[in-house]
Amino acid sequence: MSGVWVFKNGVVRLIENPGAESLEGGRQGSNTRRKVLVHTPSDEVITSYAVLERKLWSLGWERYYDNLDLLQFHKRSTVHLISLPKDFNKFKPIHMYDIIVKNRNVFEVRDM
Repeated sequence: MSGVWVFKNGVVRLIENPGAESLEGGRQGSNTRRKVLVHTPSDEVITSYAVLERKLWSLGWERYYDNLDLLQFHKRSTVHLISLPKDFNKFKPIHMYDIIVKNRNVFEVRDM
């Protein structure tokens, strides 16, 4: 196993052919699909934090206003906390999967 280990945004990953990634960046970018969070009971794509907040509120989640840099939700019956970036454009699959893990069978991530 050869390559370069890259640490970015708190995650370490192995890039097996670092030169190819930068050379093929344009082609790879066009082949990658955007991920979206879907509320499965209604089959609705989450397009904004307002939509997400309504769905989470119906599941018993409440806004948590302790951190002004993040959008956070807490469920009283659990120790779980969902932390999201303030800007919806920075809402990434890692945040989507966090929501899925804490709300089993209610949300899923799909390729757009």
